[in-house]
Amino acid sequence: MKIYLKKFGTTLISRQSGREAFAAFQGRLRELSEGEILEIDFEGVVTFSPSWGDEFLSPLAKQFNERLVFINTDNPSVKATLELLEKINHEK
Repeated sequence: MKIYLKKFGTTLISRQSGREAFAAFQGRLRELSEGEILEIDFEGVVTFSPSWGDEFLSPLAKQFNERLVFINTDNPSVKATLELLEKINHEK
C-alpha cells in the first residue's frame, strides 16, 4: 500500500494536523494485508516538520517496523526531519 502525503497538504507542520492525519488514515491501515509493505511517498511535500512527522510516522514505524518504506525523500526538509526522527526514536 502506498500513502501519498501530499493528500494531507504540501506543508505538513503542526503536531495537531499530524495527529488528525494519522487518525483519518486508520481506516486504510485495516486494509493492509499481513506482510504487505507500507510505502510513504513524500512527492509534492514542500515543508515537513518534525512535529507532524512524529505524530504521523512514529506510530507507523512502531507498528510496521521494516515493512515501512519511505520514497521520494530528496527534499531537504523531508531529509532533515527523517534524520531527526531516527535519532529521537532510536530507529532507522
